[in-house]
Amino acid sequence: MPIINQLATSLGRRDEVPNQILAKKIAEGNDQAAVAELVGIVKGKDKNLQSDAIKTLYEVGYLKPSLIAGEVDLFIALLKGKNNRLVWGAMTAFDDIAGVNPTGVHAHLPLILSVADVGSVITRDHAVGILVKLSQTEQYRAECFPLLLEQMQRCPDNQFPSYAEGAASAVTSTHKAEFLELLKSWLPELPKESQQKRIEKVLKKLSK
Repeated sequence: MPIINQLATSLGRRDEVPNQILAKKIAEGNDQAAVAELVGIVKGKDKNLQSDAIKTLYEVGYLKPSLIAGEVDLFIALLKGKNNRLVWGAMTAFDDIAGVNPTGVHAHLPLILSVADVGSVITRDHAVGILVKLSQTEQYRAECFPLLLEQMQRCPDNQFPSYAEGAASAVTSTHKAEFLELLKSWLPELPKESQQKRIEKVLKKLSK
């Protein structure tokens, strides 16, 4: 069955389950041809099918990032567009592939961060995820971890714990003191006890 016929919209569905099932099938089958079909659908005109296709692509990327790692040009084009669903879908895809194609993602970091600055919460979350993965890469750590700290310094209260947990996986001795100081400065400012406990857990882990 053609890929387009397996998307939620084609099946008359309004939920994402068909797209998730298709993504799993593509990932398990290492089906690069199916990825190419999805790319073609994203480039089409039907917004519902575009939405299904980008969802399926980034679900494939979550399961097997190497399958979509070569589609950087597509995701960049989507980031420059005005369809918010495609924008945050592309950012999600970049988050998926940053660990396996850091050079391809890093090449477009200024655009990624500028889009994140004006984008939705989901868009910003995945931009931070990208910075975390790039910071885990020795080649880009010195540049990207300070950028990650900048994002943390001006993020909403409810995002800070998750950003801190992600950054903790990438921190090294070079930035450890600065990172710990940032966590300690935010700790009394967080309005919820659950948020404070998450930060305390990170502090405890890094203090061992």
